Amino acid sequence: MQVMMGSRIEERFGQACEGLVTSDQREELLHQWQQEMNQNLSAEKQFQLLIRLAVERTSVEEPQWQWVAGRLYRQMLYGEVSQNRNLVNGEIYDHFPQFVHAMVDEGLYGTYLLECYGEEALFQLGEALKPERDQLFSYLGMKTLADRYLLRRNGEDLLELPQQLFMGVAMHLAMNEEEPVKWAKQFYDVLSLLELTVATPTLANARTTHPQLSSCFIDTVDDDLWSIYHADQQFSQVSKMGGGQGIYLGKVRAKGSSIRHVRGASGGVIPWVKNYNNTAIAVDQLGVRKGAVAIYLDIWHRDVLDFLQVRTNNGDDRMKAHDIFPAVSIPDSFMEQVEERGMWYLFDPYEVKKVMGYRLEDYYGEAFSKRYWDCVREERLTHYEIPAIEVMKLIMQSAYETGTPFCFFRDTVNRYNPNKHKGMIYSSNLCTEICQNMSPTTFQSLTVAGDEIMERRVSGDFVVCNLSSLNLGRVQTKEEIRRVVHLQMRMLDNVIDLNAYPVPEARITSERYRAVGLGTSGYHHFLATHGVDWESDEHLQSADQLYEWINYCAIEGSMLLAKERGVYPYYQGSDWESGEYFHLRQYDDAKWLDLQAEIGKYGVRNGYMLAIAPTSTTSYIAGTTAGIDPVFRRFFMEEKKDGTIPVTAPDLSPQNFWYYKEAHRIDQSYSIAAAARRQRHIDQAQSFNLYITPDITAKQFLSYYIEAWKQGLKTIYYVRSQSMEIEECVSCSS
Repeated sequence: MQVMMGSRIEERFGQACEGLVTSDQREELLHQWQQEMNQNLSAEKQFQLLIRLAVERTSVEEPQWQWVAGRLYRQMLYGEVSQNRNLVNGEIYDHFPQFVHAMVDEGLYGTYLLECYGEEALFQLGEALKPERDQLFSYLGMKTLADRYLLRRNGEDLLELPQQLFMGVAMHLAMNEEEPVKWAKQFYDVLSLLELTVATPTLANARTTHPQLSSCFIDTVDDDLWSIYHADQQFSQVSKMGGGQGIYLGKVRAKGSSIRHVRGASGGVIPWVKNYNNTAIAVDQLGVRKGAVAIYLDIWHRDVLDFLQVRTNNGDDRMKAHDIFPAVSIPDSFMEQVEERGMWYLFDPYEVKKVMGYRLEDYYGEAFSKRYWDCVREERLTHYEIPAIEVMKLIMQSAYETGTPFCFFRDTVNRYNPNKHKGMIYSSNLCTEICQNMSPTTFQSLTVAGDEIMERRVSGDFVVCNLSSLNLGRVQTKEEIRRVVHLQMRMLDNVIDLNAYPVPEARITSERYRAVGLGTSGYHHFLATHGVDWESDEHLQSADQLYEWINYCAIEGSMLLAKERGVYPYYQGSDWESGEYFHLRQYDDAKWLDLQAEIGKYGVRNGYMLAIAPTSTTSYIAGTTAGIDPVFRRFFMEEKKDGTIPVTAPDLSPQNFWYYKEAHRIDQSYSIAAAARRQRHIDQAQSFNLYITPDITAKQFLSYYIEAWKQGLKTIYYVRSQSMEIEECVSCSS
């Protein structure tokens, strides 16, 4: 019996090795398996041992073993699903209509799928499944999919396989189409071929009974108690549904400010920061991990010095909030003072409003600068004076120690805001790639009628991040990019209408702007495949040309959607309508002029379009590099709860080995310059990281911030020191 089991396992191992390793390599590992195998092990344990040995054999010299292990792991998942669904061999992907009905009966798929797709439609979609595409996954990719996304009965018994997942997501995103089967097939193809990835909440929740599809949200807090606690309540609902949050606190009065004419009564923003910190711990992301929130404060706010130290290990622990991600909103005026070694002045926003009659944070560029220096000269205003470089040192010290604060260059963001006619952008989200209009929700009244208490409030702009990333590791020609990006824009536009929003303000804002965040993964993979050195002018030219084309295709796709479905409600008066969007970016060649003319006729469907998210999790599934980052290592160990997994850079070979230069060995000036070239073509922002080594000088570190600001970057995400581990936000790592 044992011999028979071993023979079957050896046969399956041979199939997994086909086309990937030599016969000598196969026999060597098989011999090791036979040496280590205990004859008392069950067939299942024997197979698991074989998978582990294949995983462990992965190296820079033999990267193909991670694909062998992926094929073996796939076979194990097939066996698990067959057992849990009482299937016989060969039926694993058969009978798709019955599968969908069974998943609805299990309470895992939403009944809305059956309301949209009849039996004939389900049969056609089942015929479109391509089981062979399961072989596209490496071991880490398949394991990530199985651990985080494939659906299980009671969270334990696996019932769903990768192609069923992709079809289920595609079906959900095509439900509102006039021809849902046609579009579901097309969406399935780009998903299952790993030509794009959707955000973690979309991949996990589309097709299910709780289809919350958005990664991240941004709220604006007004300077009153109701708004402060309303934002906390909103954050708790977002976190409960697995979303991350950005919160802008710049309007809240400073420590020592007046409350109801009582001088010195205000405790400032730090107590509220700690309050949001506690909510992040108390309301976790679907039981997976603690909630995630980035809190933004203006660099001129009087509490900013304490705020910049909330995560550091020195100082009064009562002023700390170690579980939030601090971020600073920085105007040009501050960076100019840093460069000139001038003075900087900190104000209480409440006092500014009371004395000057305006809110300083409501302006940007020259209008902000004029008002800021008017405040400095105003004798009735109290302010705290400090050398600008000393504030910058606090930013750098905290960044070196904790990786934060994130930086948000507010003047650059608002100058390029295509919807400046409808508001301001005060901050970004948890991963610093979203830049959309923001405003606080306001309380209006309470009505009591018998036992019923009804609250009336007016929705502000509560920003929603709807994300998807083009996989540049697989989609590389202009024709392929155009095809996939057009589908991507359609899928993202559908997310807006099909989403189960955690708070009503999110739906209202999403429908006003119909904002999406089309991004990319596989950037370094793309460069290495094309033999482009990261530290070269060729890289900068490639970045410019590539992202101009991606942007062109996204705008063209949105225009085609507008032609079919109409423009977004706030289109009138936007930079899209006026053509200012194209003028600001110097898009004046023939293809852009023609597209601008088309938009003049039909408009665009989406008020915001491009945003480059980190994609650290979904890039594993897609078998490519994360976001726009260089590889951290050519070879590294990915830690999982049940052990470590060796991983190599994608498609690593002697031909591209040296093009995969590791992140901490790269001159960051090239990374900043490339980000600047990309930024011209991205209407929102990029999750852009700086990589530093322990021996960096303060002068060099400062120069990176100056370069980033001067070259037009909108945000800086983490500063990743070589000696520091940083945990990504899963929600935003689309």
